[in-house]
Amino acid sequence: MGLARRLGAKVKNSISKLLHALPADTLTKLDLLLTLVRRDLDVKYKGSVLGNFWPLINQLSQLLIYTYVFSVILQVKLSLKGLPENNLTFGLWLFAGLVPWIAFTTGWLQSASAVIVQPNLVKKVVFPLELLPLVPILSAFIESTMGMMALIVIVGLSTQVLHGTLWLLPFVFFTQLVLTIGLGYLVAGLTVFLRDIPQTVAVVINLWFYLTPIVYPAKVIPEAWQKWVFWLNPMAAIAEVYRDLILVGQVQHWQEWGIATVISLLIFVVGLKSYKHLQPTFADVL
Repeated sequence: MGLARRLGAKVKNSISKLLHALPADTLTKLDLLLTLVRRDLDVKYKGSVLGNFWPLINQLSQLLIYTYVFSVILQVKLSLKGLPENNLTFGLWLFAGLVPWIAFTTGWLQSASAVIVQPNLVKKVVFPLELLPLVPILSAFIESTMGMMALIVIVGLSTQVLHGTLWLLPFVFFTQLVLTIGLGYLVAGLTVFLRDIPQTVAVVINLWFYLTPIVYPAKVIPEAWQKWVFWLNPMAAIAEVYRDLILVGQVQHWQEWGIATVISLLIFVVGLKSYKHLQPTFADVL
């Protein structure tokens, strides 16, 4: 107990030192961002009985639908190391890929309209516009943590094992977040000038979903194409790494994860630069 307290105190002191080392302007923006995210989550479910449990309910409902269609009706079989070959295993495998996918697509789609729905903030000279696309993205990621925690608990109860690879989750989370923010910046800036972008993103997401092994195992993809699917589709690698960390306990897609991280960083740089380039003209258009 004393050791835990000492470790907690050290972590708290380290975080405090890190925050104090940041420039005052950065701290102000971070505080404002957290306030906007909190407000977004509060407004979204204000007045509802279940409140912030609705994202988890939505995720679980999609899990039940896809599990029934693919595992029961289409009889898709799946075997994972250390897990029995049954519908529960397929459901856990499906949920491990579905939760990050929902966070990614929800954040990306909502970020496309993040600037145009806040014209009053855009026209304020002192408001940091780079925060606007981040709000829906971070809200979606926070909501997804409920599903991820539920998945880890179910896996622990059903297998009596929690893999040591769980500590790597923040790193794959980082890859996914960087990818989403980069795409979010790109579409948020373009939407100001072309209002068809959100609808286009919705169409792209539908196509992207079936090009990603979320509801079907990657092994059903022709072997000659598997490498290209993982190397050119960051979300395919990200979904598989989540499954590796939570269900298998062994990272089987190190190389694909590395390539996905590089691609995500490149997309982030391109998205941020394009947003910064277009940002000075937002107020004139809106």
